[in-house]
Amino acid sequence: MNINSLNTGRRKFLQLLAKGLSLAAVPNILQAHLGFETVNTWKTEPDLPIIVQEIYGTAYQGKIHIAGGLKRTSDYFGATTDHLAYNPKTQLWKFKAPLPENRHHIQMVHHKNELYALGGYFSKARGESWIIKNQTWKYDSKNNRWEDSVPATYPHGETVAASLGGCIHIVGGRQPIGSSMKSYQDYTDSDLHLQFDSQLGIWRKLAPSLTRRNSAAGAVIDGLWYVVGGRNMALDNIATLEIYDPKEDRWRTGTPMPQGQGGLAAAALGGKLYAFGGEYFKPHNGVFSACWVYNPTKDSWDKGPPMKTPRHGLAGVTLGTKIYALGGAKRAYAEETSAVVESFRPV
Repeated sequence: MNINSLNTGRRKFLQLLAKGLSLAAVPNILQAHLGFETVNTWKTEPDLPIIVQEIYGTAYQGKIHIAGGLKRTSDYFGATTDHLAYNPKTQLWKFKAPLPENRHHIQMVHHKNELYALGGYFSKARGESWIIKNQTWKYDSKNNRWEDSVPATYPHGETVAASLGGCIHIVGGRQPIGSSMKSYQDYTDSDLHLQFDSQLGIWRKLAPSLTRRNSAAGAVIDGLWYVVGGRNMALDNIATLEIYDPKEDRWRTGTPMPQGQGGLAAAALGGKLYAFGGEYFKPHNGVFSACWVYNPTKDSWDKGPPMKTPRHGLAGVTLGTKIYALGGAKRAYAEETSAVVESFRPV
């Protein structure tokens, strides 16, 4: 296609748009030929102001919040107290009140118009970087500070968390084998399921998940909690999808994801679950770009558009009509930690 025919095509296309033709009705391949951004692909967003992985995020008061994680600088790699908020209207990141103590793999939950940071691992000096915690911190947005809330009855990290049925729920992750809690190997995979009633200030132990796993992801759709992927301590990736009904306190399985992905992210939009990214270790190390889309009505998965930048240990957040993939590492383990942010608006 030469430049003259391309320009002629664009003019005719714009005339059709003026007459009411929807851009969504035009095939993506034709949009690409005509020079329009394809809506069913990932788009580059402003980078994070820090390089960080092993993070979780949430939407809160119209912004994306992340906190903690493993931060990389020119002379440091370890847990951080950094707390950031992204405003999609201004496309600016701002530093907010730091966490009271450093954490990585700390869960972030928006619940009843409050922002919570729960569990995760504290890093000491001298290599002790996997000290699991049970704290519950609540963010005071008016005064830009964190406050102590009721700690969980068990320490937890690398979990999946959600606001569900009027309470905060946490499931999976890892639990300590003994009292050491200094290194990654001092833990085992968990099926622990905890519920926090923030009104009563009470933690409860509920039906355990059907699969013991860490580094999974999930989201809530129509009052049900969908938890997918993850891995075990043997570094085998898991494809299992489990669905939790808070009214029955019961888990059931759905169709597994087409492939196991651990260290992935997930988000829900338009009644569907999107799962993307992650890493693998067998038969060699690598990072996934794959995005999978689960339809609860059909109990089936479809291929979504792959991320532009493959990553694991990233955060997945829905805000408005977009899904965001934030931070993470471009290679397995702690290699090539990144500040990359991409977004995807499903057609």
